[in-house]
Amino acid sequence: MAAEPFQQKDTAFLSLPQWDNLIKGLTVGFTTKSGGVSSDAYSTLNLGLHVQDQPEKVVQNREILASKLSFPTKNWVFAEQIHSTHIEKVSIQDRGRGLTAYKDGLSGSDGLYTKDDGVMLSLCFADCVPLYFIAPEKHLIGLAHAGWKGTVNDIGGEMVRKWINEEDADPKNIKVAIGPAIGHCCYIVDDKVISAINKIVIKKYSVPYRSVSDGQYTLDLKQLNKYLLLESGVKEENITISQQCTSCENDLFFSHRRDAGKTGRMLSFIGINKEA
Repeated sequence: MAAEPFQQKDTAFLSLPQWDNLIKGLTVGFTTKSGGVSSDAYSTLNLGLHVQDQPEKVVQNREILASKLSFPTKNWVFAEQIHSTHIEKVSIQDRGRGLTAYKDGLSGSDGLYTKDDGVMLSLCFADCVPLYFIAPEKHLIGLAHAGWKGTVNDIGGEMVRKWINEEDADPKNIKVAIGPAIGHCCYIVDDKVISAINKIVIKKYSVPYRSVSDGQYTLDLKQLNKYLLLESGVKEENITISQQCTSCENDLFFSHRRDAGKTGRMLSFIGINKEA
């Protein structure tokens, strides 16, 4: 098995070393649940403002992370994630959106991308699949939040098509990293989800689920995203997949499924630090 692409760089976050030299100043990673000041169900590095944690603690946690990354919080951009396929192009004018209040994030968005230096894109996760995008020759970076609804509606492919049509990117030059998320080992879904998947699964790929009991299936959401990215024109060798399961790895990650809904949020992040 290939080495895990997301490597623990610090108590608070994992990085993606294989992307380090793609764009000068690139900062990319995924947080853990450790190294912050939150308590109880949100112990300790909860970075989501929408989960009943004390907002001042979440903001303090964001400051802790930003300091570790040498990327000031004033440059970060957050979104109001609603399991859509809506993607927003972000500019330096958007910096600070959603930093201290969830409602101030980019509304109704589950994907963000930018060409601007000095902007840190970030989305919240606690089992859903984080998708990271980069097209170095176009100086493009992006993130998407892919739960089962976003996946079935092909938010990953939507990002690729947006870059092709609006940014003149060549899909063969787009690289995608599929980050830590709940694995097929822990993700059980019902007939409703499988029915939606069956409408989009391309016959040349093996089905990404397995029946475990009547009306219950284990689902490999990362693999399904890979299939859809391949269909959008991304080359297989340009897709990297984390093997880490947010539900299994209790010491490392929050998990909405494992923790019965009362838990914190990790952040995916990607930005280009123009000071680097």
